[in-house]
Amino acid sequence: MKTVRKIIQIDEELCDGCGKCVLSCAEGAIEVIDGKAKIVKDSYCDGLGACLGECPQGALKIIEREADEFDPEAVEHYLEEKEKQAKAGTFGMASGCPSRNVQMFPASCEEANRPVVQAGDSSALSHWPVQIRLVPPSAPFLQRADLLVAAGCTPLAYPNFHRDFLKGKAVMVGCPKFDDSQEYVKKFADIFRAANIQSITVVDMEVPCCSALPNIVKKAMDEAGKEIPLEEIVISVRGEILRKEKQVA
Repeated sequence: MKTVRKIIQIDEELCDGCGKCVLSCAEGAIEVIDGKAKIVKDSYCDGLGACLGECPQGALKIIEREADEFDPEAVEHYLEEKEKQAKAGTFGMASGCPSRNVQMFPASCEEANRPVVQAGDSSALSHWPVQIRLVPPSAPFLQRADLLVAAGCTPLAYPNFHRDFLKGKAVMVGCPKFDDSQEYVKKFADIFRAANIQSITVVDMEVPCCSALPNIVKKAMDEAGKEIPLEEIVISVRGEILRKEKQVA
């Protein structure tokens, strides 16, 4: 039933798709679609505006207009379905898509003793899968790992990614602009509860949408009740390190 009520309005001209508003919406009413934040369904938005202060561009505001009434039962069902979908993309590794099969690649003696000047000639990847949505929280390579969380563009932009960032770390790769940020938060929170992660390095790009990645990791730590040393490394589109910054959980 439609009624005139308060609801969030998103100015797509101002929105840069960073995804920070997605994380602050407990009802899951906002998603980044085609690079812009959008209301998924009017009935999922309670109109209280918890997301307003998170937008660095000021693209969100509360207005009054005709909209479907807020439906908390529909929200609960929607969030449950999203959780089921997230689990479907995580578990069942023994069957289905081969990309989900967990594998670990021990370094050979030859690789371990390779001179530093030749280190760039070989892969430093120690496990599979690497996509955030596919890595199970119970994966053995996560136990007591130094975790590298990388935005999907960084291995292409930064020429020495394997040598400088990946070596000796478990890696998870994803895109906070095109994937489900809430799903990412839940996945990392489950990992932080299940695995004794020693440190986290987030490597992202200078573009605005990538700035959501360290926020996702920090929110997951909050949900898991964990404090893990966190560093963000920002890469330019020309493949240079712009800054390294220790983050507070």
